[in-house]
Amino acid sequence: MPPTLQAHSVTIGTSQPLELARFYSRLLGLPVTTQEGPAPGEPEEAGWAQIRPPEDATALTLNFEYERCYVRPVWPSAPGEQTASQHLDIKVDDLDAAVEWAVGCGAVLAEFQPQDDVRVLLDPDGHPFCLFL
Repeated sequence: MPPTLQAHSVTIGTSQPLELARFYSRLLGLPVTTQEGPAPGEPEEAGWAQIRPPEDATALTLNFEYERCYVRPVWPSAPGEQTASQHLDIKVDDLDAAVEWAVGCGAVLAEFQPQDDVRVLLDPDGHPFCLFL
């Protein structure tokens, strides 16, 4: 019998982990539970941060880790350009209101929208994420 395995968290590589944690904290209404500044010799924007749901919730914890060689992805993907290797899908009950909220938090609505019932947005460091009904 295999051991019990459960996905617990997702770590997002970024050039600005503390700022991105604050963005997703506002967007999702989850507290920043951990944040660490740069290690000695790293730039001021380096560090690590985490937002997580209450202990009794089943949502994933999000970690934001400084990537020294981070390259902002291009959406939609294009030959020869940096592509997003993953993205967050966020379920909402009102797509228009959720887009307005996300933009107010600092996201940008992507120019290309592949589906009528999904909206692709970009977070402050260029990671795409999807809002869907």
